[in-house]
Amino acid sequence: MKHVGQSYNKVDSKAILSGKPAYTADFLPPNALVIKVLRSPHAMAEILDIDTSAALKVPGVEAVFTYKDVPKTRFTLAGQSYPEPSQYDALILDKWVRYVGDEVALVVAKDEKTALRAMPLIKVTYDVKEPVLDLRTAMDHPTVVHPEPEEEVVFNVPFKHDLKRNIAVSYDKTVGDIEGSLAKCKYTVEGEYFDQATVQSAMESFRSFCYIDHLDRLVITSSTQIVFHVRRHIARALGIPSSKIRVIKPRIGGGFGSKQTACTELMNAFVTWKLGKPSAIIYDRHEANGCSTTRHARLWNIRLGADEEGYIRVIDMYGLTDAGAHATHAFTTTTAGEHKSVPLYNKNWAVRYGSDCLYTNHSPGGAFRGYGATEALWPLECAVSCLAHKMGWDEMELRDKNLIQTGEHSLVFEEEERMNAGTYKESLARVRAMSDWDNRPKSWDIDGRWRGGLGVALALQGSGVANVDVASVEIRLGDDGCYTLYTGSSDMGMGANTVLSQIACEVLGCPFEDMNIYESDTDVVPFDPGSYASSTTYVTGTAAKLAAEDLRKKIIAAFASFFGVKEDQVVFDGLVGSTLDGTQSMTIKEMAPKLVLGTSCNQLSGFATWGSDISPSPFMATVAEVKVDTQTGRVVPVRTYNVVDCGKVINPKLAKVQVEGGVTQAIGMALYEDVRYGKTGVLETNNFMTYKVPTRQDNGYIVTEFVESNEPSGAFGVKSIGEIVINTASPAIHNAILNAVGADVRTLPMTPEKVYMAMDDQYKK
Repeated sequence: MKHVGQSYNKVDSKAILSGKPAYTADFLPPNALVIKVLRSPHAMAEILDIDTSAALKVPGVEAVFTYKDVPKTRFTLAGQSYPEPSQYDALILDKWVRYVGDEVALVVAKDEKTALRAMPLIKVTYDVKEPVLDLRTAMDHPTVVHPEPEEEVVFNVPFKHDLKRNIAVSYDKTVGDIEGSLAKCKYTVEGEYFDQATVQSAMESFRSFCYIDHLDRLVITSSTQIVFHVRRHIARALGIPSSKIRVIKPRIGGGFGSKQTACTELMNAFVTWKLGKPSAIIYDRHEANGCSTTRHARLWNIRLGADEEGYIRVIDMYGLTDAGAHATHAFTTTTAGEHKSVPLYNKNWAVRYGSDCLYTNHSPGGAFRGYGATEALWPLECAVSCLAHKMGWDEMELRDKNLIQTGEHSLVFEEEERMNAGTYKESLARVRAMSDWDNRPKSWDIDGRWRGGLGVALALQGSGVANVDVASVEIRLGDDGCYTLYTGSSDMGMGANTVLSQIACEVLGCPFEDMNIYESDTDVVPFDPGSYASSTTYVTGTAAKLAAEDLRKKIIAAFASFFGVKEDQVVFDGLVGSTLDGTQSMTIKEMAPKLVLGTSCNQLSGFATWGSDISPSPFMATVAEVKVDTQTGRVVPVRTYNVVDCGKVINPKLAKVQVEGGVTQAIGMALYEDVRYGKTGVLETNNFMTYKVPTRQDNGYIVTEFVESNEPSGAFGVKSIGEIVINTASPAIHNAILNAVGADVRTLPMTPEKVYMAMDDQYKK
């Protein structure tokens, strides 16, 4: 039976459409205590005293916890494999508050109403400090965001930092002579670019509940992408063995990287472990937007140089990165951008990629789809188009001439590292044809008010974290002849469970409906790092293929045993096993119950663990068509043409949805979304009235095609698709606006005001 390459509906689509209970809050214990968080009104302050006595007198209040009550073991909330490359700089509650909305106290009560009644009765005395709110002045600011002794902060992975200077991470990789090479270039461009913090804006906010089971173990159910990492964080923070903790993820209403960070879970776990009673915590939208993590804001300075023949010889990128209050994912998002940006154009004499990631009194930066690549590709792809303009070259031609090819070595690669299989030139040619790039003007009048423009951008991404992400999958044959696949990956709505089922069914040859899937329960499923870093299809999918192959061998061996022949004399088509001579046959559903009955029973299961020493690069090329209102500067996306090489496409329907979702988020980043703070550090965009996310009416038409390649290391030739899809639309829209009206807006979002102010005077109406 053919499953790979087929457009199946998601395995859970009927349940979603029917409104069946499926999400964390649907399963809350009826007796669960409610946790509400008292939050700091100050961006930076030391708590001198907390008086909780009045709050504790409110009937129905079970407890009020402060920094005095929690363990003093520091940890990271970043969802990463151990040892985490993020410093342990957080406590469950801290005497220092580092952003407006930071946790001060936990009010535990019989219901939400009671908790909210008690909260204003808590009296807190603060020593308010001058906050660090400007990225440009954060380094060596008089206020130290993390004044605790440095020996309290654990660094599992050595990297440059200086807490006293507010430097969470310092990274710089230079290969070759930058200044000397620039001097040899005929054409150079230089510019400062800013990509803002953005909120993941998942439909389901952060939430979890806890209880103590009959074995005195802590059980936590959470909307998370990282069940095994959450278990490890809780174990460290509470000082209890991981074996005493069970983490379960039901359905997630979106994550996009935000739920790769533990948010509510540790507070929830502490309360239940302390009181021995069930408890629950659910963030409202204000908390979800302002008291979790965002994409890191980055201020870039970029220089490019090209020779007379049109080869880009120098790429020099340096950025200041806003880590926020904690260095959650700071190191890895800083470094991830390097391998996804600099190698894109590979005719260099010299390259530099560096960033100082700085602590500030903003909410912490964290994981967001694209994970560092999105931020780095924005200035690079804008600058490449500016370079093309200065050279008098076509933007597409310049990119085509310099694009990396399969088998090539980049200056930022390790010595033996090479670009893996990909259809980079072919994908670029396809988007060129789709958009009719060669036969259309790049700038034109639509009418007396509107002007149109075309812009292009390219991107690379990775597939899992090389030498780190390792997934295990088990597949069991049940006594009814159907299968159950057990995985620790997290389906967040993208159809990961469907894709894993297709891969397993392809190997086993069984009908799609015969495969069940159970995910994200640390007591039941084998280890998986979770769904992030575009790892599910490539890493977990390959493990699923290997597990299915292991099970298929065992099934054939079982048929051989029943038939009394050697294994090489058995043919199995997924439904029926038979001997080569056709004299004996048995269906899988007839054999399955025989395997679990009697003293010699042997239920069959396949198991595999797999990781990769490479992170294969998917590729995406986008042409954006926009129209610009010359009276107001308003930008309207008309079409985005997208071509993606993600290796073998397992499910074209779901892959297309991934592209459409990622492009939509990129449009939001380009034109609408803005994490904006006031002068005192108050987040002014903490709800959907003030934080604008694009709707279907804002997207225009999203046109998508795939140009497949074959990645030898991945199951059936797969690479990833989840993150690459957000990387191109923002710079492509910038380049389209630049072509349409001459507005070179280098700070995101490109609002009407910015576009109009930067517009060439000849176009202003």
